[in-house]
Amino acid sequence: MTASQNSQSLENKWNESKAAKMSEPEKLLYRSNLLGSDKRITNYGGGNTSAKVMEKDPLTGDMVEVLWVKGSGGDVGSIKMDGFSTLYMDKLNALRGIYRGVEFEDEMVGHLPHCTFNLNPRAASIDTPLHAYVPKKHVDHMHPDAIIAIAAAKDSKALTQQIFGDSIGWLPWKKPGYELGLWLSDFCAKNPDAKGVVLESHGLFTWADDAKDCYELTLEIIQKAMDWFKAETDGKAAFGGAIHKSLSAQERRATAARLMPAIRGYVSGQQHMVGHFTDSDAVLEFVNAKDMERLAALGTSCPDHFLRTKICPLVVDFDPAKPDVDATIAGLDTAIADYRVGYQAYYDRCKRDDSPAIRDPNAVVYLVPGVGMITFAKDKATARISGEFYVNAINVMRGADAVSEYQGLPEQEAFDIEYWLLEEAKLQRMPAPKSLAGRVALVTGGAGGIGAATADRYLREGACVMLADIDDAALAETFEGLSGKYSADVVRTINMNVTDEVAVAEAYSAIAAEFGGIDILVSNAGIASSAPIAETTLDLWNKNMAILSTGYFLVSREAFKLFKVQDMGGAVVFVASKNGLAASPNASAYCTAKASEIHLARCLALEGAPIGVRVNVVNPDAVLKGSKIWQGEWLDQRAGTYGTDKDGLEEMYRERSMLKRSVLPEDIAEAAYFLASDLSAKSTGNIINVDAGNKEAFTR
Repeated sequence: MTASQNSQSLENKWNESKAAKMSEPEKLLYRSNLLGSDKRITNYGGGNTSAKVMEKDPLTGDMVEVLWVKGSGGDVGSIKMDGFSTLYMDKLNALRGIYRGVEFEDEMVGHLPHCTFNLNPRAASIDTPLHAYVPKKHVDHMHPDAIIAIAAAKDSKALTQQIFGDSIGWLPWKKPGYELGLWLSDFCAKNPDAKGVVLESHGLFTWADDAKDCYELTLEIIQKAMDWFKAETDGKAAFGGAIHKSLSAQERRATAARLMPAIRGYVSGQQHMVGHFTDSDAVLEFVNAKDMERLAALGTSCPDHFLRTKICPLVVDFDPAKPDVDATIAGLDTAIADYRVGYQAYYDRCKRDDSPAIRDPNAVVYLVPGVGMITFAKDKATARISGEFYVNAINVMRGADAVSEYQGLPEQEAFDIEYWLLEEAKLQRMPAPKSLAGRVALVTGGAGGIGAATADRYLREGACVMLADIDDAALAETFEGLSGKYSADVVRTINMNVTDEVAVAEAYSAIAAEFGGIDILVSNAGIASSAPIAETTLDLWNKNMAILSTGYFLVSREAFKLFKVQDMGGAVVFVASKNGLAASPNASAYCTAKASEIHLARCLALEGAPIGVRVNVVNPDAVLKGSKIWQGEWLDQRAGTYGTDKDGLEEMYRERSMLKRSVLPEDIAEAAYFLASDLSAKSTGNIINVDAGNKEAFTR
C-alpha cells in the first residue's frame, strides 16, 4: 500500500437499518458492492463472495440449501443480482464422489452446470468449490494488496502466523480449482476456530455465519495487515530508494505522447491496440527505484494480476537525467523484438502437449523511468485495468520486499495459468471484435450535429474517439451523452481551434497520451457564410479559408506525422460539401474553400497510399438538423438567397433534391463510417455525395 492509502482506515459502510429489510441474497449483493467499492479491499474483477441460503425447490416445494456465489466474470463492486450463480449444496457435495483426482480437476467445471438451482443461466466460476466447502454461511474471497504482500513474501507462512496468530491460517500455492476447494475444506475441518486463511500468492478467504459479521471480519483482517505494514515500513525507503528523478508532469505526458505511437506501431501487428498512460505517485516511486528492474523481472504473484499484465513488463531504456526521446524511440525496435524472443523462449520452455498456440508475444506493461507506466491492450478499458492491476502488483512488491523477499509465481505455474485450457475456452467464447475495435479517431467539429453523429457511429463499432471543438459547453454536453452511452473510457474531448498550429499539435499529443495514437481523422470543423461577391470582405474570405482550407491542412499534417510513426496505415475523411463541386450563388468564399478541401484530399490520397493511409471525402448538402452552421446568420442568409423563410428552407432543400429526402447527420456519419472502416479498404481519393441527389454535384 502507498503511504497515503495506509494513512486512511477502511470505512465500515454497513447500514444495519438498510440491511435489516433485505433477504439473505440481497445482503450478499449489498456486502459484495460494499467490499468492491474500495480498491484496497479487492481489485477490479477480483475476488468473489457467497452465501448459503435456504430456498424453496421449484419442483418439490421442499426447502433446500442453495449456494449463491459470484458467477464467472464480473466485478463485486458493480455486480447485480443476476451476476450470482445459484447451485444446490447437496449436488455440490455429491461432486466429491465423482472427483478423479488433481490431474482431472478441470473436468469438474463441466459438472457445475448440473448443480444449477432454478435454471439460473449465470455460469459458475472456478472458485465455486472453495465457497461451497467452507462450512460457514457467508464467505468472502478478496485480493487486498496488503494481504497479497504477505502471500507473495518468501516467508509468507511465518508472516501470516506473526500477524494473525491462529485466527487466520495459511495454505501453500495451488492453482484455483476443485483441488484447492478440497484443501480449504480440509483446513476448516482441522481448524474449526479459524476465521479465514491466506492463500500463498493469491489472496484472502474469510467466513462467518452472518452477513454483517463476515463483512466486518474481512475489513478487520485487511486493516490489521495494513496497520502492520505501516508500522514495519514507516521510514524505510521503498524498492531500495530512488535512483532517478521524475520529469515534470508536463514533460512526463509529452514524453509518453512521443513514445506511445511508436510502441503502438510495433505491438499492433495482430490487431489494433489502445494505450493507457499512468504517472501516479505509486508508479513513479517504482519506476524511479533502484530495485525496479530486479522486481519487475520477477513478474506478478496473484493470478488476477498475472492474467492482466503478462509474465513481466518491458523496462524502456530512458534516462530522465539526460532525456533523449529520439534515441529511446530508435531503440524500441530492438527492445520489443528482444521481448518477443524472450516470450517465445518462455512459451517453449513451459508449453505442454495440449497447450494452446502461443498468443500475442508483446508486452502489456512498459515501465519508463522518470515518466511512468504505459499499458497496451485490445481496448481502452482493458489497457486501463491492466495498468491498475500492475499498480496492485507494485503495492504488493513494495510491502513484501520491505518485510521479507518478494517472489513472483514460479514460471511454470504462471504459464499454466496464462495458457490454462479453461482460460482458452473462455477466450474462444468471446464475441468477435467489432469492426473498429482498437481504432482511435479524432473528430474535429465534434460537438456539432455531424461530428457527434459520426463519433456515435464509430463508438458503436468499438472505436475510441476524441472530440475536438471550440465550444466548451457543447463539448461537455456531447461528452456527457456519448460517455453515458458507451463509457467514459472511450471518449475524450479537447478545445482545439483548427486554425491554431500550436493547438492542433497539442491535440495530437493529447490523443497520443490518452489512447496511444490515431487511426482515423474526420476533418469536419466548419463555418458557413453567404454574401454576394461585391459584399464579401477580405476578413470573411480569409475566415472561410482559414477554417475550411488551412484548418484541414493543419489537422491532416499532424495526423500524417503520427501515421508515419505508427506505420499502421490510417484513414482520413474530409467532410466537405456539395458546394465544393457545385457552384452556389452568394457563397463564393464558402464554395471556394470547400473546393480546396476536396482537392487537398486528392493530393493527400497520393501521399498517403504508399504508407497505407486512405483519404476520402463525404459531400453533404443541407444538413440542417443539429448543425451549428445553420444557427444564426447563415440560416437567414440562405433563406434570403432562395426567397423563403426559415421554416420553408428545409422543405425547399428537400424538394430540390432528386430523391426528395432530407439529409440527416446520421446519414453523413454512415458514409464517414464506411470510409473509415475496412469496408472501403480499397478506396482512396474518392468522393461520396450524401445530398439526396444533386446533378450539379455529380463527379463524372
